[in-house]
Amino acid sequence: MTSAADSRSETPGIPGSPPGTPDLAAVQRHTVRVLMTAQVVAGVGMGSMLSSGGLLVENLTGSRSVAGLATTLTTLGAALMSVPLAALSRARGRRAGLGTGWLVAAAGAVVVLAGAGLRAPVPTLLGMLLIGAASAANLQSRYAATDLAEPEARAGALSLVVWATTVGSVLGPNLSGPGEAVARPLGLPGPAGTFVFSVGAFVAGWAVIRTWLPTAAAKAPRSAQTAPPRFRTRMRAAAGHVLASPAALTGLGALVVGHAVMVSVMTMTPVHLAHHGASLSVVGLTISLHILGMYGLSPLVGRAADRLGRIPVILAGQAVFAAATVLAGTAGGRQWPVTAGLFLLGVGWSCATVAGSALLSESVAAEHRSETQGLSDMLMNLVGAAGAALSGVVLAGYGYGGLNAAAAALVLPVSALALYFALRRRR
Repeated sequence: MTSAADSRSETPGIPGSPPGTPDLAAVQRHTVRVLMTAQVVAGVGMGSMLSSGGLLVENLTGSRSVAGLATTLTTLGAALMSVPLAALSRARGRRAGLGTGWLVAAAGAVVVLAGAGLRAPVPTLLGMLLIGAASAANLQSRYAATDLAEPEARAGALSLVVWATTVGSVLGPNLSGPGEAVARPLGLPGPAGTFVFSVGAFVAGWAVIRTWLPTAAAKAPRSAQTAPPRFRTRMRAAAGHVLASPAALTGLGALVVGHAVMVSVMTMTPVHLAHHGASLSVVGLTISLHILGMYGLSPLVGRAADRLGRIPVILAGQAVFAAATVLAGTAGGRQWPVTAGLFLLGVGWSCATVAGSALLSESVAAEHRSETQGLSDMLMNLVGAAGAALSGVVLAGYGYGGLNAAAAALVLPVSALALYFALRRRR
């Protein structure tokens, strides 16, 4: 399956099925199941890494401030890998693009283990950067689910792949204990043990994609095939296509700004709760409910985006963001409003991401989708890294309420853009 090819002119087949033109609906269902499976399997590796990366860096450096580089470098790695993986998907198909992402992440986890064994922070941090490819593959999987979907079912297909991420997000962090048991006989620091699981999970994700994901070349008649497009990132062209389409610009704005709102508030919430005496169990529950809001309700969000339209769901997401920041930002030392606000923050992110991704994907020509999608993922990760870095500065200077107020202000331009596009479309 390729992202650039028109899904109706190049129909992928299901590996192992008899020759002939496949049932497009059956291929689409099979594709979504494979993508969901890969998200579940490989997502465990990402979840386990997120729970232990900072602890490992702190263990190796003895510095709590340097520990934050683990998440920052992983996010930057995702931004750097988004464009090359998108270009690879356009040139060689989704199987090559997504599979390469999981393999690069597996190599990164091996580098982390080598650095941990040597007690060397630099290679360990380099490995974290490479693991960012897993986040890039994770994000691009949602677009792969729309390649063959009917227009009225694109958001629903995309949302199912987003929903599958929930499993890894929940299971991965719980591998910290078993990871310590694995680290001891290998002579590694305790937090490094989870990266052994990450290697296996990322390789398993690659195997699922490589073995079962359909490709156009598997079924397209030789006489109908054309030379594969060259490997080029074409980011300038992608930006031009987005700027030329109000719909694409609205979708991209919802994605990027929504991610900035979510990351900036979520990053500093554990610090705020701990400052007001919350236990680790309360902090953990708050983040768990936030993740549930992000991923657990995505199938309902996708169905709403297909039935009601992309713009209404994007606007609903902005309203939920506003409610979340008001609830959390005015909570003071009370814990339950912060927890409720973080849950709503996740729901707002889900609305913006599912509906925004569907709108962006369908608003550009098929031959430009991969680079446009890569551009969106790169920008999402860059603003995520910036939001995480700046949120601490804002928290220190203006408090948790000020941080939420700044996040709420970001909702205004996206809401205005979405309303403008809706009014323009009605004329």
